[in-house]
Amino acid sequence: MLTFVALGDSTTAGFGDPMPDGSWRGWAALLADGLAPPGQVAFHNLAVSGALSADVARDQLPVALDHKPDVAAVLVGVNDTLRRGFDVSAIGNTMDHTIGSLHRSGALVLSACFPDPGRLFGLPAPLARPISRRIAAVNAVTHAVAARVPGVHLDLNLLPEAYEPRMWSVDRLHPGERGHRLLAGSFYDLLVARGGPVHRRPDPEPGNPPPSRGARVWWMATQGSAWLYRRSRDLVPSLARMAIAEWWYDLRGLAHDLDETVQKETSRALDMFVDTPPGLTTIQKPIPNRQ
Repeated sequence: MLTFVALGDSTTAGFGDPMPDGSWRGWAALLADGLAPPGQVAFHNLAVSGALSADVARDQLPVALDHKPDVAAVLVGVNDTLRRGFDVSAIGNTMDHTIGSLHRSGALVLSACFPDPGRLFGLPAPLARPISRRIAAVNAVTHAVAARVPGVHLDLNLLPEAYEPRMWSVDRLHPGERGHRLLAGSFYDLLVARGGPVHRRPDPEPGNPPPSRGARVWWMATQGSAWLYRRSRDLVPSLARMAIAEWWYDLRGLAHDLDETVQKETSRALDMFVDTPPGLTTIQKPIPNRQ
């Protein structure tokens, strides 16, 4: 029996890929079905909507280790970019702890770098630039952490399809079924190249018809509006602060200062990995509690 454990946020929880019974499926469940014959995979999805990298390290990792996984996926970081007090060193620290711990437990670890949301969603410049800046920083530390262990790392920026509108759900924030299948298939291909456990490649074509216009409107009026309301209480203030700061610096011709600040912070984050065994950087800084 092969054990596959998935850690992360709403994308790994399956948001954007609804099942007929109203539950979410998602890329991790699709990949699980492709790792071994039916009945030969024990799949545990621990991902939680809104999770930060610290949440994954503190709450999901201990449960994942208890399952003694053969394969583990860790996709997290997007929510960190949308919060006040963005700290790329802390993110790198907790990512290294999570991925390193799973690797030392004997799991083959899957990780990923994310596409640029500013380019993806056509956001206005005062909002697109700070988010893109932060995503680039998260991607840099994620790539560095993944390079420290012999796992499987997917860079979604290298997949042109990731930027196609048809890959995204009605909320424009999560992959749709086709996008989840792209993720599952891409990880499957990397597992094949690495000689990892594989059985059958996930079908890239959706098994469910695309939602009708009426269904999309109904989703936004019911589930979508409730989800947006819950997230507006933590996301909107942070996004507004980022946009205002970007506008203020840009107005004074100082936008390059913001670029340089994040670049310096990213360099410091990467420096902590030098000559440090994977998963042990947490001796430098504790995993913070969620605010």
